[in-house]
Amino acid sequence: MIQVISLQDRMDRIEEIVQFFWDQWGTATNFKFYQDCMQHACMTESSLPRFYVAMLDGKFIGSYALLRSELNSRQDLEPWFGCLYISPEFRGQGLGELLQNHAFEQAQLAGYDHMYLCTDLEGYYEQNRWEYLGEGYMFNGEATRIYQKSKGM
Repeated sequence: MIQVISLQDRMDRIEEIVQFFWDQWGTATNFKFYQDCMQHACMTESSLPRFYVAMLDGKFIGSYALLRSELNSRQDLEPWFGCLYISPEFRGQGLGELLQNHAFEQAQLAGYDHMYLCTDLEGYYEQNRWEYLGEGYMFNGEATRIYQKSKGM
């Protein structure tokens, strides 16, 4: 059975979880960024940021994060859904939708009625009731698509 767990609930595996996120989203020079961010997220009472992994039989098979910022021009929006990753052998089985829905439940528990994401994908998130808001810009000036998921959508 697939379990979705918070990093805060599995501090015994923090190094493995940091490594899992970094392996999917990191670069050669930013491991310390991921490590520092994730460790400090576990030390705060704040609802953000939060990091989650999907596990099956003790193995990490997916991830997502709820963040204050996605390093784009829309700093007026939060929380941001990011770091969605599904291991290739589990794609096409509904795990992405499960993690998106889990994230929205967690955002609602933290008092948010909306959740946002930025992506260059078209068509994927719309399948799970995300609404396209328009373009924003990443910190490097590149355009990005911004989506919103709201209560009742």
